[in-house]
Amino acid sequence: MDLAFLHPLYEHPGPWASAYVDAPRPTEDASHERHLAAVAVARELSTQGADEETCVAVREALQEVRQSSEPHGRAVFARAGEVVLALPLSRSPDGSVVRWAPLPHTAPLLELAGEEPVCVVACVDRKGADLELRGSLGREDAGTVTGRQWPVHRTSTGDWSERHFQLRVENTWEHNAAEIADALAVCQEETGADLLILVGDEREKRSVRERLPKRLHDMVVEAAHGAGSRLLDEDVEHTRAEHVRLRAERELERFLAARAPGDDGRPGAVEGVPALVEAAREHRIGELLIRPDGPDAHREVWVGEDPDQLAVRRTDLKILGEQNSWSARADDALIRSAVATGAAALSVTPALGDEAPVGGLGALLRWT
Repeated sequence: MDLAFLHPLYEHPGPWASAYVDAPRPTEDASHERHLAAVAVARELSTQGADEETCVAVREALQEVRQSSEPHGRAVFARAGEVVLALPLSRSPDGSVVRWAPLPHTAPLLELAGEEPVCVVACVDRKGADLELRGSLGREDAGTVTGRQWPVHRTSTGDWSERHFQLRVENTWEHNAAEIADALAVCQEETGADLLILVGDEREKRSVRERLPKRLHDMVVEAAHGAGSRLLDEDVEHTRAEHVRLRAERELERFLAARAPGDDGRPGAVEGVPALVEAAREHRIGELLIRPDGPDAHREVWVGEDPDQLAVRRTDLKILGEQNSWSARADDALIRSAVATGAAALSVTPALGDEAPVGGLGALLRWT
């Protein structure tokens, strides 16, 4: 996950209010439920020590959440009476998350607002295709491909004229498949879609797939159910979830391989809070791997005003020359350092296993 969008959160000192809430269900009482949820979050922030102006700003921002535009809810980050960043979530939180702390609580974003795959769903037939763009925030029409309309059906007779007609049918199918493939390639390039999902008869899907550029072949998935099936939505969501899982598994495999010492005798990956803190101070983290429920994620570290001012012990910061220090969660402190140095971050929850980073925190290094 590219963390550049979090830069505004680290241009101002804390403390920070962080809140993650689900969107209200589309009922007659949705407005009232939204108001009650926003008031409850503001009350919790006040209990944790937040100033009244910041509580009001967060409450007002959460009261604007609409299920139609933000179906999975919103994350809000505020300080000094001002909302600095508000983001739609791509997954609903498991209950509201509310924190008042020296650093913004950004770690949940890796799961709740991560880089969810975008799909182009192409419902293909012999005459063309309907394209639809699907992502975490819903779906939208992506256009229609209209190929040659005649002739498209075979006959079963055997004289020369009918065989000639069948050849023209084959030519029409091939032409239309090429038109659909071209449109899909353009749509993928313009939208940056991660997946192309083909829906239709087996022959039609195969014809389109064969005509796609080679660079897109690994992105293509053929849906098991047709456009009229109520199970198609499940096919699409399963495909998207599988894409996320495989991506996490690939990064985890890179991490596990890099833990072994290289030619210089040093590993290309580290895990555990002390090693990560040292790597962050030296700007060596290339990608953070975080398991949000890992015991090290909420382990206490100490931070100063600058992103590379962090330590396992408060006295270590004083040795480094930092006079002001605050207690913070390890995951939030490491994410702040990653943002400052242009590193990426990824939740490895979809690829969980016995070999996940020890304690739930690890990193691939830029250099050893």
